[in-house]
Amino acid sequence: MKAITFAGFRDVEYTSVDDPRIEQPLDAIVRVAAAGICGSDLHPYHEREEGLDFGAVMGHEFVGEVVEVGPEVAKIKVGDHVYCPFTTNCGECYYCRAGLTSRCERGQLFGWVGMGEGLQGGQAEAVRVPLADSTLAVVPEGVTREQALLLGDVAATGYFCAEQAGIHPEGLYAVIGCGPVGIMAILGARHLGAEMVYAVDTVPERLELARLAGAVPIDFRSEDPVLALHEAAEGRGADAVMEAVGSFESHRSAIELVRPGGTVSSVGVHTETEFAFTPAEAYDKNLTYRVGRCPARAYMERLAPFVRDGELAIDGVISHRFPLEQGPEAYRLFDEKRDQCTKVLLTP
Repeated sequence: MKAITFAGFRDVEYTSVDDPRIEQPLDAIVRVAAAGICGSDLHPYHEREEGLDFGAVMGHEFVGEVVEVGPEVAKIKVGDHVYCPFTTNCGECYYCRAGLTSRCERGQLFGWVGMGEGLQGGQAEAVRVPLADSTLAVVPEGVTREQALLLGDVAATGYFCAEQAGIHPEGLYAVIGCGPVGIMAILGARHLGAEMVYAVDTVPERLELARLAGAVPIDFRSEDPVLALHEAAEGRGADAVMEAVGSFESHRSAIELVRPGGTVSSVGVHTETEFAFTPAEAYDKNLTYRVGRCPARAYMERLAPFVRDGELAIDGVISHRFPLEQGPEAYRLFDEKRDQCTKVLLTP
């Protein structure tokens, strides 16, 4: 089959790879209908995350049709149209039962193979899904294929970020980074009752998406977000800051924007080796810092009714759609933010 594979620094290839096959009794094979390029795919693309094998199939956002199941798969059936979180989930361990599915004791991340071990990704014509009954879900009636794909990662992650922020209607909030996850954090915060949300970025089309999502956009090239937030909050700063970038600079900005006693909710995938703030700063601010990988499997079915009923208009973040064979160009476009690109889907 054809797939997009890792080929080194800022390089992916459209090439032939082995077809996935049933390896374990709880596996399913999904024929991919659409796959997303995620901001976290750019970490190995830029080798900020190291260890991904050359030739590994990229991507952890996909939807499709089940074409084969293992002998012990009981719920998912051939012909089901399914969506998937970015990690596999057993549904039975302590973490799955507690709702922290992203830390499943048997979980694997799609699109990460190192030293020959791991799980191939979904930017391909087909993908093997272990633990199929507890990882996959059937796309609900009234939810589009593209909406379902977003629910498996960025929509869930943004909503998780907003919930970690402790949203209440009287609060004032900031979102740092208006990529797809940041936009979803704005939508999540608004859905949870936030009336005042400020969105910080530099990319005009992303700031416009933030405005459409219900936030006040701040272009920090021309406006000081710290000054703007302090003026809006009587000198205090934001009650919570939702950080959706994953860099030292975005972390530092979050600390500067949040008020004493406030919360920083961080879901940007970090590759830094140190925090951007000291223990003394955290102590002096009475800071609550919440960070980590979203338990997407616990969120995607919960959020689906809100998407179906129009309460969460999530698919506005998709700006470009390419056939799979144009994946290398799609990566370059997304990476360089050309042509007003905000989110790219690939179609095998």
